[in-house]
Amino acid sequence: MEKETQSVLKKHNLSVTQVRVRILEIFLNANGALSHSEIEKAGGTTFDRVTVYRTLQVFEEKGVIHAIPTADNSVRYALCKETCTEQHHHDNHVHFVCNICGKTVCLDNISIPSVKLPEGFLPGQVQMIVNGTCDVCQSLPASSKRRLSEASSSKK
Repeated sequence: MEKETQSVLKKHNLSVTQVRVRILEIFLNANGALSHSEIEKAGGTTFDRVTVYRTLQVFEEKGVIHAIPTADNSVRYALCKETCTEQHHHDNHVHFVCNICGKTVCLDNISIPSVKLPEGFLPGQVQMIVNGTCDVCQSLPASSKRRLSEASSSKK
């Protein structure tokens, strides 16, 4: 995995540091989008909050990750597609947020429909978030769904 992380960093003209490699590994091993605090926890005592914030900021600017806004005005991050660059993100896809467990997933095969704006308006960024129940939570008994939903709500 270290060769993969180094390759991604070099492709985006980023110097290879321990922190960048570790944070990129966390994304590569993740099953969905991650919050700042989830990245901090996964990194353990390796790095502090500011280091994580700065790394996420650089990763987003360079086209390594993209931000996904949430209903509670926080942000989650996910890896970009291979075609994203510093100049342009090509992550024009739908994001799915599970109401039960809170997992956020990029639905890469579902494009955001085009939006016709009034004359004189220029689009900057278009995002579409679908809320519902993920495939894993669908199969859970009702009592487990309630517990997960309550736990997910208390994290916010």
